[in-house]
Amino acid sequence: MATAEPSLVPLNAIFAEDFVQILVPVMSNNTIAELAEAVAHHTEGRRVPKRDLPKIVFHQGRRLDPSITVADAGIGPLDHVRVEYDGSPT
Repeated sequence: MATAEPSLVPLNAIFAEDFVQILVPVMSNNTIAELAEAVAHHTEGRRVPKRDLPKIVFHQGRRLDPSITVADAGIGPLDHVRVEYDGSPT
């Protein structure tokens, strides 16, 4: 079975305690860990203090495995994701 070519997936995202929802472009073959870093890049150390904790991603109420891809997680264009620090109140 052929693997689909990677595609751009623009996401609505919010990071930790930030009050601003942002539009973040990721690729369908990015891992969830890479997605978390892409979202954090726009807010961490700017509106949200940088913390030395791993980041976790939630999509449709479920915590995602950081090693799977955006496509494998079933995340589609303009879906909403939330990125938190592991250990943050959810």
